[in-house]
Amino acid sequence: MSEKTVSIIVPVYNEEESVPILYKAIKDVMDDTGLQYEIIFIDDGSADNTFSLLSSIQKIDNNVVVISFRRNFGQTAAMAAGFDYARGEIIVTMDADLQNDPKDIPRLLEKAKEYDVVSGWRKNRKDPFFSRRLPSMIANYLISKVTGVYLHDYGCTLKAYRKEVVKNIRLYGEMHRFIPAIANWIGATFTEEVVGHHHRRFGKSKYGISRTLRVLLDLLTVKFLQSFSTRPIHAFGTPGLVLGGIGFLISLYLTYAKLALGYQIGGRPLLLLAVLLIILGAQLVVMGLLGEMLARVYHESQSKAIYTIRKILK
Repeated sequence: MSEKTVSIIVPVYNEEESVPILYKAIKDVMDDTGLQYEIIFIDDGSADNTFSLLSSIQKIDNNVVVISFRRNFGQTAAMAAGFDYARGEIIVTMDADLQNDPKDIPRLLEKAKEYDVVSGWRKNRKDPFFSRRLPSMIANYLISKVTGVYLHDYGCTLKAYRKEVVKNIRLYGEMHRFIPAIANWIGATFTEEVVGHHHRRFGKSKYGISRTLRVLLDLLTVKFLQSFSTRPIHAFGTPGLVLGGIGFLISLYLTYAKLALGYQIGGRPLLLLAVLLIILGAQLVVMGLLGEMLARVYHESQSKAIYTIRKILK
């Protein structure tokens, strides 16, 4: 397969009204650039006419690749499939709902000459405030604080990546929004670019406030992986030793009280606390050791995909 200069990845789920318009807009923009490109549409188990439309488009345009999932696996899995099959030196991701503007792609590509990751910033976002923008603002603040990678808009799908960055990243859960933070761990450079944002023209958003809770849980995972993915014994072993040490000191005191002072310690709550702390400390240390074993398995065997492909048209 010949290499392309740019790969544009578009996860699609029940977007039959948007697909023809989006395809034409991307094609017009990319043809004007004069660059070699491919558009990879990932049909994430759509239940409407989306796949048929994409199939028709692919038949008349060799620059289009269509990947169809057997069921809905979610946006992160769609992104992962796009990264796996992309052949471009620069990989651009964007939404299929026409809220991202393909006219911003050339500016991202220009920035990608200097940076490994170019993250879109929907400075004038057109979504409802309380249901979309406010939760996003809170999430962006928390993600920036926890990861140390400060971006205004982690949730903006419109981003550009250099191939060598995303090809080494494995995605799970809702991890696609954390790619800039993950890329930063491996030394990638990144910047932001203000991009346009439009009102949704067709259908309704597939995401709600409940997604924020999943993002927060994934943020805990990201923080753990960032700090302890290669040394989980430090995450569990340190508090285990502290708690076990406190329990041991309490038990020493109770032993002294029993043998030297003649106190009755059988019914004292302090005895139960000492035993509990020692057991809990031992369990945490064991969890750390098990984590060390799992970490090695994780880093040595990451080839299992998180999606199942039904068909690829190219």
